[in-house]
Amino acid sequence: MPVSDSIEQDVVEPAPAAAAPAEPQGPSFADLGLAPAVLKGLRDLGYETPSAIQAATIPSLLQGRDVVGRAQTGTGKTAAFALPILSRLDLAQDTPQALVLAPTRELALQVCEAFESYASHMKGVRLLPVYGGQAYGQQLSALRRGVHIVVGTPGRIMDHLEKGTLDLSELKYLVLDEADEMLKMGFAEDVATILADTPDTKQVALFSATMPAQIRRISQQYLHDPEEITVATTTTTSATIRQRYLVVSYPQKVDALTRILEVENFEGVIVFVRTKNETETLAEKLRARGYTAAAISGDVAQAQRERTVNQLKSGKLDILVATDVAARGLDVERISHVVNYDLPIDTESYVHRIGRTGRAGRSGEAISFVTPRERRMLTSIERATHQPVTQMQLPTAEDVNATRLSRFDDQITAALEQRSRIDRFRDIIAHYVEHHDVPEADVAAALAVVAQGETPLLLDPNDDRAQPRFEKFDVDRPDRPSTAERRSRSASGPRTTYRLEVGRRQRVEPRQIIGALANEGGLGREDFGGIDIRQEYSLIELPVGLSDDVLDKLSGTRISGKLIAMRHDGGPLRKSGGEGGPRRSGQDGQRRPPRRY
Repeated sequence: MPVSDSIEQDVVEPAPAAAAPAEPQGPSFADLGLAPAVLKGLRDLGYETPSAIQAATIPSLLQGRDVVGRAQTGTGKTAAFALPILSRLDLAQDTPQALVLAPTRELALQVCEAFESYASHMKGVRLLPVYGGQAYGQQLSALRRGVHIVVGTPGRIMDHLEKGTLDLSELKYLVLDEADEMLKMGFAEDVATILADTPDTKQVALFSATMPAQIRRISQQYLHDPEEITVATTTTTSATIRQRYLVVSYPQKVDALTRILEVENFEGVIVFVRTKNETETLAEKLRARGYTAAAISGDVAQAQRERTVNQLKSGKLDILVATDVAARGLDVERISHVVNYDLPIDTESYVHRIGRTGRAGRSGEAISFVTPRERRMLTSIERATHQPVTQMQLPTAEDVNATRLSRFDDQITAALEQRSRIDRFRDIIAHYVEHHDVPEADVAAALAVVAQGETPLLLDPNDDRAQPRFEKFDVDRPDRPSTAERRSRSASGPRTTYRLEVGRRQRVEPRQIIGALANEGGLGREDFGGIDIRQEYSLIELPVGLSDDVLDKLSGTRISGKLIAMRHDGGPLRKSGGEGGPRRSGQDGQRRPPRRY
């Protein structure tokens, strides 16, 4: 059935100029028909205005229509399908009502966490992430207890369907998230099987950044009169804003922010967080560290908001901790820095946030805290804004100490310029030196101690050794194992050959093998050696010494719907021997050189 009712939504954000950019007008979440409990959860998160994809998609899904959404990652499409599903959920039904298919375990976990945050005021909602690498026992126990929403990767969903441990006979909603990525990773057959084996009456939402012919065929075959919604996002950021990011875990964020504030030469700062509760919590922590900080959120009365903004403009306040909603329309010229303490839910919000600095041709700084699991959003931001975001390192204790000493020097210099006051204190110091026989340098040092108080002037460099460090990550790489795990199988070490029970008969391509193994086993591209695809099976070189846990995960992987049953096959790919017999390619027995990646 042809895709119909195309809706084109253009989101255009001009580069910030001298005047504050006009805020987009549109419906609120309350206007879309969502359930009251869902709206309450959104208010707690500080969300009031839906993104373009959300405003266009949610009403159609609430009406029961199938939808094909064409949107990039970072446009807010998770909420576009999660909010309608939660609004229509029947908590009395214990068998799965909604299934969300995602290409990677990382994305599956992020989607599951988003559902949980939106459902914070819905009692009894049970969600289950299902992905390779997680123990079956944990998943089976949850399924036996009953779940309402399952979020998983196609391969592991297929495993459960074949084992009979996942009952989708009463499924009402099915979502294909990042469908083009699933096809690139070789999940096309699995997706088609799942779609065909679920009730015809289900509602389907398909989201994809691109719309290749294969996805178009899926939509025509399995979706009923779908509404196509396209969000063409054109976002630009001012060239006067330097954009940086810091890889940091959540527990490190407060200390990281404090160090950055110590070494950056700032005037006014806006720190963006996701929830209204976090605004006051963070502002209080900053005040405890000696900064003049205040919080504003959607709950702050207008009169108080105006007082706070005026304090920021006048310099009585240096740091404002805010949610997206509270900061809309905020125009304060002295804002030199914007810090994304929490990354926003979409790229539009990112552009609005950092547009609060770098106004009227002035330079500005935008710093984003990125946890290792948020690398996909960072990629989306770079693609949407067409500008690079460069990585910065956490300031060291030496960096902080150098800044503190420089400021201390400046304070001494400024005090020396107050000649009348200096002359009065000079007589007091001379009196003390005469009666206590103490060198003047020691008296000056003692006065510095008095002025400093209990807080030490300098940090202990040894503190840095206790801080966990994150390496720069590749934002396009699938979820990867820890540094310790990766050291155990260095890419520069020897490789050995493994046999996979899929080949040309299944129309397997090297990229499918790489994508599937990287996703299920946490391998990086550098871990793969030669790949030789035969008629009935394939051979692949991987590092020697893969752990039993990794091998178990990889052996249970599916490619093109078939279990690969991976097993060790001997030495280097070009040599013969091992369980696979002589290394011959195809029925003619002629050796073909392996493809290298």
